[in-house]
Amino acid sequence: MNKTKSAVIGSGFGGLSLAIRMQAAGIPTTIFEKRDKPGGRAYVYEQDGFTFDAGPTVITAPECLEELFQLCGKEMKDYVEMMPVTPFYRLAWEDGTQFDYSNNDEELKKQILSLSGQSDWEGYNKFLEYSKEVFKEGYERLAHVAFPNFWSMIRVAPQLVKLQAQRSVYSIVSSYVKEDHLRQALSFHSLLVGGNPFKTSSIYTLIHFLERNWGVFFPKGGTGALVRALVQLFEEMGGKIEYNCEIAEILTDGKKVTGLQLEDGQKRSFERVCSNADVAHTYLQLLQKESRLNSTRKWIASRKYSMSLVVIYFGTNRRFEDIQHHTVCFGPRYKELLSDIFDKGVLADDFSLYLHRPTRSDSSLAPDGCDSFYVLSPVPHLGKAPLNWDEIGPKYKEKIYQYLEEHYMPGLRESIVTEHMITPFDFEHTLNSRFGSAFSIEPLLTQSAYFRTQNKDKTIDGLYFVGAGTHPGAGVPGVVNSAKATMKVIEEDLNLGSKAKDLNHQNGIRQ
Repeated sequence: MNKTKSAVIGSGFGGLSLAIRMQAAGIPTTIFEKRDKPGGRAYVYEQDGFTFDAGPTVITAPECLEELFQLCGKEMKDYVEMMPVTPFYRLAWEDGTQFDYSNNDEELKKQILSLSGQSDWEGYNKFLEYSKEVFKEGYERLAHVAFPNFWSMIRVAPQLVKLQAQRSVYSIVSSYVKEDHLRQALSFHSLLVGGNPFKTSSIYTLIHFLERNWGVFFPKGGTGALVRALVQLFEEMGGKIEYNCEIAEILTDGKKVTGLQLEDGQKRSFERVCSNADVAHTYLQLLQKESRLNSTRKWIASRKYSMSLVVIYFGTNRRFEDIQHHTVCFGPRYKELLSDIFDKGVLADDFSLYLHRPTRSDSSLAPDGCDSFYVLSPVPHLGKAPLNWDEIGPKYKEKIYQYLEEHYMPGLRESIVTEHMITPFDFEHTLNSRFGSAFSIEPLLTQSAYFRTQNKDKTIDGLYFVGAGTHPGAGVPGVVNSAKATMKVIEEDLNLGSKAKDLNHQNGIRQ
């Protein structure tokens, strides 16, 4: 056992994953969570008999989650049931076009041929092969590896150049398929990690093969059930979580971490602090007194941040059987709307929406005969559009309800029996996200890998990062793999490499 104590700030997927890894390696670890329940962005709202997952609902790459349980000598299936979702998504447009995206080749072929003909079917297969290659290089080889210096980035540059990483997701997709609906269907994925398809590096096309390779899943009981499973695993390994404990400051002696100060004034001693809090909040607020980090704070403040979101959670007194588990509702504009959101900071009159209906897969998330939903609308972050969401939020909500009722869910508004909404203000104040950004630093090529927040701070010894703002980025696979990358750095710092291998061998992990 390594008796040096560690603290993790935040119990999101990244924080929980790293805490599990540290506890499994014999490092006593305590998680400090600001809110009354775990999960971070994966918080759970329960009201009027309905259960609403606040954040991530598309679970891909289950292998990275299974690895956490195996590391502790356990099996994930004994803690939570992961249910496959088919189709992965229904993609729908205002002109009546629908596309059910799944890993069924025959169904995909039938839909693509009907939509755009043989040439785009052949083009799609070439795109799938490209996505597979990007997956091998970008996910299997690099997603869980830290980039501690510029040369570590240079070493992988030839592969990135070969894969045309400098091109955007949409540019690559457009080089393979020509039909407009299909281009949107194959490029929207970067929005799931906070990126504009017209600017995000083509490396993020790996998401397409990742889904085709492993599928899309939903935990029985909701994403919150997966969070609870990870908490149970962590506590079984001896870890502790303290709730309603907001951190006011990370304490240092100018060279290394010495502990944490809580909002109530308590001070706790730790030799290692790993922040799963927003990286900007960590540097600009929790470390604001540390003068040696002045240049880092300037760098953090100058980063480009992802868009924000408006999310409306609502329960209905009847079921909408025509709605799939995951539906992406494309508006009349694609590139122009994304430019309004990411570049111009304009709250547009039109919108594209993600509609989540978990009760299609698990009816227990709502009372009998009812449905549980959330609808998500990407909007500009507060740095680009400093709007008063307390004032405009209710009007925006009604506008979204009207749109859904007109295009997809007749009779919606009269069937709503409970609702809750979060806006950019909630991301800014409750989740401490800079500008109310929903996905932290925007996933641009110039803000990736070495050019993203490091998994370990170079100035303050014992300070580490995990989650969406560090490598490899947002999304459940991203933040879970960031924990793996950060843990490797911690093992190197503590010379735990051989011990970790021995422990993994005892637990039946293949090296």
